[in-house]
Amino acid sequence: MDLERGHFRHLERLRVRWAEVDLQRIVFNGHYLMYLDTAVAGWWRAMALPYEATLQHFGGDLFVRKATLEYHASARFDETLEIGVRCERIGNSSILLRGAVFRQERLLVSGELVYVFADATAQTPQPVPAGLRALLLGFEAGEPMLEVSVGAWSEWAGASTAIRQEVFVVEQGIAADLLTDDADAGAVHAVAFNRLGLPLACGRLVAVRSGVSKVGRMATCSLLRGAGAGRAVLDALLTAARAREDREVVLHAQASAVGFYARHGFAAIGAAFQEAGLPHQAMAQTL
Repeated sequence: MDLERGHFRHLERLRVRWAEVDLQRIVFNGHYLMYLDTAVAGWWRAMALPYEATLQHFGGDLFVRKATLEYHASARFDETLEIGVRCERIGNSSILLRGAVFRQERLLVSGELVYVFADATAQTPQPVPAGLRALLLGFEAGEPMLEVSVGAWSEWAGASTAIRQEVFVVEQGIAADLLTDDADAGAVHAVAFNRLGLPLACGRLVAVRSGVSKVGRMATCSLLRGAGAGRAVLDALLTAARAREDREVVLHAQASAVGFYARHGFAAIGAAFQEAGLPHQAMAQTL
């Protein structure tokens, strides 16, 4: 049983809250199960798989059969921890997840969660579907969980519009008539799909003038933010800009996304402004 930090493909970072510390001034033992459960949710997100939709796709659900913890050392208030989760074994109907809580490289708590794949209503065990088995084991083997398709509006209008509707209209309250515009027809579009073919993120690249393009309509489904889908779309659009020998790419970032674009090579230009009822910041990157 390998419990070194580097042997977990997914590590969920969290900080110990005041409410999680007991009278001994250490994390109360029961909270570590909550930490593991939080990390399991992040593990599904890292696989670009929305939990509920994925299990509905496979016609079942997962029920905890057993949860065990072994305590090696204590965590304290305000410490930053990393919770590792990996799929260690898949039986006929069971899935064993190994968990570990680290403070830097030191192992504090180890444990395992045994799930049973079952009919969602009757809760009777069913064989783990081959497709789900392949996804979980593929992730642990280092396989990519996303695929980005790049092409014309005629190819990706449906997927892009669905993501825009979910993010811009439903989540952010932007007017539905702003979802699409005339620029879509001539733009390069990129859509990130997970391994079940579910569209997760989209964006477009519009020629502004000779040598300059604009990234826009970037959107990622809320449940999968942090899974790398937005970055994959942005990378695909920048690759498309380089392929046509653009020298600069500009964009209007929502205020909440400025940090994301800054981490990917964009710099702010001028003062913030309002667009579609939300604060934005102009940004640019020289290619």
